[in-house]
Amino acid sequence: MSEETSRMTKLEEIVAHQAKTIEEMSDQLAEQWKVMEQTRAKLDRLTERFLSLEEQSLEAPAITRPPHY
Repeated sequence: MSEETSRMTKLEEIVAHQAKTIEEMSDQLAEQWKVMEQTRAKLDRLTERFLSLEEQSLEAPAITRPPHY
């Protein structure tokens, strides 16, 4: 094998490895994005629930002393 062929083979191996690494990173990024969207949706639901509970607590009658005091 000539030096040039050996060098080309090595470069092809490097490119193949980099392509595999990029694909793996892309898959991980897609998975993280999915988890982030799920987390955002959960936060939105919890915020709505909190605001609803807060509104209900504002409508509660004032606490008064029982008649036996």
